[in-house]
This record gives sequence, C-alpha cells and structure tokens, in this order.
Amino acid sequence: MTRAVTRAGTRTRVLVLGGTGEARELAARLTADRVPVVSSLAGRVSRPALPEGDVRVGGFGGVDGLATYLGDETVTHVVDATHPFADRISANAAAACALAGVPVVRLQRPGWTRHPLASSFSWVDSVDAAREATDGFVRPFVTTGRQQLQSFSSWDDRFVLVRVVEPPGWDVPASWEVRQARGPFGLDEELDLMRSRRVDALLTKDSGGALTEPKLRAAHGLGMEVVVVRRPPVPDGLEVVETVDEAHDWVNA
Repeated sequence: MTRAVTRAGTRTRVLVLGGTGEARELAARLTADRVPVVSSLAGRVSRPALPEGDVRVGGFGGVDGLATYLGDETVTHVVDATHPFADRISANAAAACALAGVPVVRLQRPGWTRHPLASSFSWVDSVDAAREATDGFVRPFVTTGRQQLQSFSSWDDRFVLVRVVEPPGWDVPASWEVRQARGPFGLDEELDLMRSRRVDALLTKDSGGALTEPKLRAAHGLGMEVVVVRRPPVPDGLEVVETVDEAHDWVNA
C-alpha cells in the first residue's frame, strides 16, 4: 500500500484537475492506494465519464478562489491533468498553487509533434489559421472541438464534416454534417468515414494520445491535407510529466 503522508507529516490529499482519460486513471490509482483524491471537472460535458473518488464540478472563481479552496481543503498536491488546450485553467492552477504554497505538476500526454508523419502535416497556431489554410478545400473534415466551431461559420457554401463529443449548441449551416461521437476510432473506421464523405482535408488540434490518432494516418494515407493546431505553451516553471506512472510517482515522492 502506498503511504499517504507527506514529509511534513500532513496526510496527503490530492486535487486532480481535468476529465481526461489520464486524470481518471490517476484518480483510480490513488483511490486504490487509499490516498484521498478529489477530481475537478469543468462541467462542459453533459454526461462526463466520472472518475473514482470524490468529484466536484464547476470552476473555483479564478486564481484566488482556487488558492482559497486549496487551503480550506488542506490539499497537499495538485495534478493538472486538463486537456492540452485548457491553457487558462493551467495558468490559473500554476498561479494559485504558487499563492497557496502547494506543489503542482502538469500531466500532459505526448503530442503529435513526435508522430512519424508529423513532418507531412501543416502546423498552425490557431483554429482561425487552420481555417485560412484550408479555405480552398471543398469537403473539409473538422475535428477541432465544439467550442471554436463557429470560427468556420463562413463555410456555408460547402460540405463540412464535423465530429464533436457534444452538440454544437448553435444552428450550423445546412450543408454540414455533424457527427456526435466519442473515441477511440479505429483506422478502418476512419478510412471508411473519410472515403464515404469524400473529404479532402482534415483539420484537428494536437490533442495527442492514441484514441484519435488513427485519423492522422487515415487522412495521410488518402493523400489529404492535414492541418494541425499547435498546443499552447505550458506556463513557465510548471513541471511536466507525460504518463500516469510519472504523476503517481510524483505524488508519492
């Protein structure tokens, strides 16, 4: 059994930020170790996969609110396991932990910059830049997420295949097809979808990981343009680990 006492003699209590698969896996590991853990979800997904242990949903009220929560709940460790593009939450977590004197680590899965096909992708810095880079294509496949989907609203003159976990929340153009689905998606499944819809470009974010990676290989194999939005930078000074094992070891160091 993993010990649950810090060097200072305080009982370990962990706050895990995020609803990613890595966050859920870490919460399960810590719960199995009998380490008290609270998982914090943003509440943007209507039916999220819930982690083991205690769960809270919603924001903290910015940096000061999170710092107050850390003190009130005697949190000893924070693991920021939010989505790679949740940069505002990561910045707030780093600032709040510095204010409260609580150690924090960023658990972030490896990105696709290391993908064997990465050099063949077109890399851009924003969703708007991704739209501009593919404006000449007539049947794009957009997988950049629901929150910035309206960046493509001017594409009402073409077929657009969109895949999201949650419905868009606004009336998309009639020429679009919106598929509501959650990964993982296999290579054959992606190939069948792209062929059947005759898409000619893939737009995505560098979410990393294996769950949705097959779309990259499928699009490349079909000779399509692949445009990937780069990740925002990690806040300065924030320690980063890439695996649940590393995060688990960090908590128990």
